[in-house]
Amino acid sequence: MAGIVNTSTTAVNSIPLSIDDLTVAYHRKPVIWDVGFDLPPGSLVGVVGPNGAGKSTLLKAVMDLIPRASGRVKVFGQPYAKMRGRVGYVPQRETVDWDFPVDALDVVTMGLYREIGWCLPARKKHREAAMEALDRVGIADLAKRQISQLSGGQQQRTFLARALVQDADLYLMDEPFAAVDAATELAIVDVLREMQTRGKTAVVIHHDLQTVAEFFDYVVLLNMRVVAHGPVDQVFTPENLQKTYGGRLTLLDEVSEAMRQRERSL
Repeated sequence: MAGIVNTSTTAVNSIPLSIDDLTVAYHRKPVIWDVGFDLPPGSLVGVVGPNGAGKSTLLKAVMDLIPRASGRVKVFGQPYAKMRGRVGYVPQRETVDWDFPVDALDVVTMGLYREIGWCLPARKKHREAAMEALDRVGIADLAKRQISQLSGGQQQRTFLARALVQDADLYLMDEPFAAVDAATELAIVDVLREMQTRGKTAVVIHHDLQTVAEFFDYVVLLNMRVVAHGPVDQVFTPENLQKTYGGRLTLLDEVSEAMRQRERSL
């Protein structure tokens, strides 16, 4: 009937990231297992766990960059492929070819390729938007500097600006605070909080336990599986951290055995 709103559908479509029973394995070895959570809109989410816990794998699986053994991922109620334009991504700095011959402004402008079109030149409005994003992260004066000549912190700010220029609704960030100076750390935090005031959601892989409560309001504790998730003041507890960082080998054996049982039952 016209005029009636399906409130359940509306509620689902407002969830920025919903994951259910997500499993990823490399060469039959589990990397993440039965991961599931729904993230609240407008939250700053820290994804925390030990090395090898599957944090980067989680983001890649969300973006369809690696195959999933099982599970469902929804972005605002739809498959990622349909919502790609609403998602911004900041990769690990170590995965980027910083010797590529482009300047900082070029890198940020690349974030507008969907609007510009493939193989078409950027117009004035695109470069103005890119400059504004560089200004927001505090390096507008470095717009014409080759990215190979930027410091680590400046490079990280450049990729943050590239994500910002997309004006996405969900941001996925893979360790943006890793190996950056204090000024860059503060700049990133300021940008995250400003994004949050505009209703954006950020999912940030983070390694510094001492700053989790300061930077985020929601946390996902991950060690191949989700140990706990929820508001930081409820979930980020010594007991949950012990579960997340302790017993790493025991958990690996447990998950591997569960996968073998699943294969035998098929």
